[in-house]
Amino acid sequence: IGEERNNKHTPRVAALILARGGSKGIPLKNIKILAGVPLIGWVVRAALNSELLDSVWVSTDHDEIERVANLWGAQVIRRSPEVSRDSSSSLETIQEFLRLRPEVDIVCHIQATSPCLHPYHINEALKMITDKGYDYVFSVVRRHQFRWSEVNKGKNGKNTIPLNINLAKRPRRQDWAGELFENGSFYFYKREILENGLQQCGRIAYYEMLPEHSVDIDVDIDWPVAEERVLRFGYFGQNKPAHFRLLLCSVSGCLTDGQMYTSASGEELVSTNTRDLTAIGMLQREKTEVYVCVYRWVGFLEAGVFVIDLKSRELLQAEVECLLKDRGLQWEDVAYFGTDTQDLDCLLKAGLSGVPPDAPVAAMIAAKYTCHSPSGRGALREFAQHILLLKKKVTSEMYEDCIDRKNF
Repeated sequence: IGEERNNKHTPRVAALILARGGSKGIPLKNIKILAGVPLIGWVVRAALNSELLDSVWVSTDHDEIERVANLWGAQVIRRSPEVSRDSSSSLETIQEFLRLRPEVDIVCHIQATSPCLHPYHINEALKMITDKGYDYVFSVVRRHQFRWSEVNKGKNGKNTIPLNINLAKRPRRQDWAGELFENGSFYFYKREILENGLQQCGRIAYYEMLPEHSVDIDVDIDWPVAEERVLRFGYFGQNKPAHFRLLLCSVSGCLTDGQMYTSASGEELVSTNTRDLTAIGMLQREKTEVYVCVYRWVGFLEAGVFVIDLKSRELLQAEVECLLKDRGLQWEDVAYFGTDTQDLDCLLKAGLSGVPPDAPVAAMIAAKYTCHSPSGRGALREFAQHILLLKKKVTSEMYEDCIDRKNF
């Protein structure tokens, strides 16, 4: 492959995600969980699934960000103290990356705060450089907003004036093309453009993204809005979300907090949260069967919950395989909620998998969703709500596909 690249003079392309640890708005914002995935994980996944990138890098000065970036498959480059200050610019950090990676010809600078980025955005914008000869391409979004001049609001202040509108002929939205604004999702450059400090940018072009994909997280108040947006428009990997028909859940460490209590009479007790038990009913009403995996009998389960009574943890996968065979189901039909290393195979195989926030690192790597809520205190309900949102997403996409076919 290397000889073929040299013969064809194919440029080497690297994605670079800047993720400094000292965020002033939201502490460690870049690895805060957004819709079950660390914020930086959304863009790393999109970049890794772009077939046009040779490598995906995260530049950071923080140990925990480095750990999360590695978990999600990115390579990490530790930035120097000189480019880790509050006053350091993105350009300085990218230039340091280029000095350390002399083989890179094109840098795809992707912002960690753009969780609705998809691989096709990266591919189409990159081809504008590799196929169409542009030197610098950046992402924009179209907005229909009327702008006014800023003025001093004192007594002697001047009148504000419209900047992009004729008040006598205010256009309707459908009659106005709007204006293009940077959405901050990405900036792609040829190496020489960056090395000269953007003093001469050569041929410049923009890549327009739809508003629904133009999410930029700046402050904490944006977080709930961004979670709703990313569940609808985010990139979930090469496999589309499935219409899950069955939930498998471990009791210890998922439905309970993993602790055992002893009563005055010597009886062993566990603690559960009513919100988690209610979540089981939520799923059942949406025609998702619920199975729990237990290693000792528990008597608090809701009616209609199926129990897989395991003699040992080693039998877990074999029991699940038998269940799926009997039900005529595939792993892609299953949502699995686990918390231990014995759950790893099931977490990896399931169409959707989740873990509580205190799960072992190996389980977090295997899972597709990490909960905010702790085990035994709302984690199962959070995972159930995520399942229902994905089912709604699938139903909506099926409806839109049906409408498109009818129109066609």
